[in-house]
Amino acid sequence: MNSDKLPNEFRNFIFARLFFVLGLRMITTIVIYQVFHLANTYMVGFAGLAEFVPAVIAAIFAGHYIDKHNKKNILVWAYTFYMLCGLTLALISLPYFNLSNATKLSVILFTVFCTGIIRSFAGPAANSMIAAIVSREQLQKAISYNSSTWLISSIGGHAIGGLLIAAIGISNAYFTTAALILTAGIFALQLKPKPPVSVNQNEPMFTAIKNGFTYVFNNKNLLGVISLDLFAVLFGGAVAFIPEVASNILHTGPIGYGFLNAAMDLGSLISMAILVKYPMRHKQGLKMLLAVAGFGICIIIFGLSKWYWLSFAALLIAGLFDAVSVVVRGTIMQLFTPDELRGRVASINLIFINSSNELGQFESGVTSRWFGTLPAIIFGGAMSMLVVAATWIKFPKLRKLEY
Repeated sequence: MNSDKLPNEFRNFIFARLFFVLGLRMITTIVIYQVFHLANTYMVGFAGLAEFVPAVIAAIFAGHYIDKHNKKNILVWAYTFYMLCGLTLALISLPYFNLSNATKLSVILFTVFCTGIIRSFAGPAANSMIAAIVSREQLQKAISYNSSTWLISSIGGHAIGGLLIAAIGISNAYFTTAALILTAGIFALQLKPKPPVSVNQNEPMFTAIKNGFTYVFNNKNLLGVISLDLFAVLFGGAVAFIPEVASNILHTGPIGYGFLNAAMDLGSLISMAILVKYPMRHKQGLKMLLAVAGFGICIIIFGLSKWYWLSFAALLIAGLFDAVSVVVRGTIMQLFTPDELRGRVASINLIFINSSNELGQFESGVTSRWFGTLPAIIFGGAMSMLVVAATWIKFPKLRKLEY
């Protein structure tokens, strides 16, 4: 048997991941576009907050639940509920119902709140299954495939979301996402059961949660990596600004918006392909710090740009840099997390990711209201560079990190 060949079950896992993330990213793209046109960038920020708060609170308990239950079942139910959320957004967007903008916004925010809870189970359950599907020798290869699949889906979701808005309208675009997530659920049903491994079922819930946080906070390299990613993307994230920049500064329509929204993920995919062929062998920590600094510079350029292709290139290169921290963080998590803690550590990592993405979206909405859109973008890029400097001082071992 060829030890390099990944098992067939991993193929089902990857296809489930592909269709789910594709649908998820399409929903995110459509929601941001819809909320901006129903209200403004400030409300786009609140949409991010509506997803962030439940996701973080639920993730604290989700990891404990995932470690004690069949991960396959959790994944299937999560996909089912997310599909129902997509259908809800589709129905309230139908012109037939003629709902007021205020009513639509209320339902959208509530639905986004529900998706935050669902994602707190879906992401950690999926990530904690990888080590149970492939051998340890295949783990790094599987991580690369998993990350690349996520990026391909993310790129496709952002771009296709914009195309569908232009081609078939918002409601039909939501119906399409629901169909994609249903497909993901069908592939997830083909997976083998993934019962808990070496878990003390009698361990009190809060003790189990505490043990997960203790592991992360005692592992300085892991803590440093995810903290850097948290604060860099928290301040430097530009997703909430893209609809306004595309419409009012670059004067492009929904198709241009969709591709602009996908630019960062496209850059990440290119970077991931390079890293798969030419993996980082030495000084991964130093390279990650420099990459995050480069990310901040690109966000500043995006804030200063008045030309579509310069804005697109700035986000594309920002994605190239961002992929470096994704690879370093993902490799450390999978290689050094004990099997019995995988759900909890994955959930803690999700808290950091959601904090950087959804809370960052809220921060963008607030700073745009305070400073104006372009100064807020430039401020975020500068803060990302400041975070790198602070990390350099606070986590000196991170500069020397190698694996």
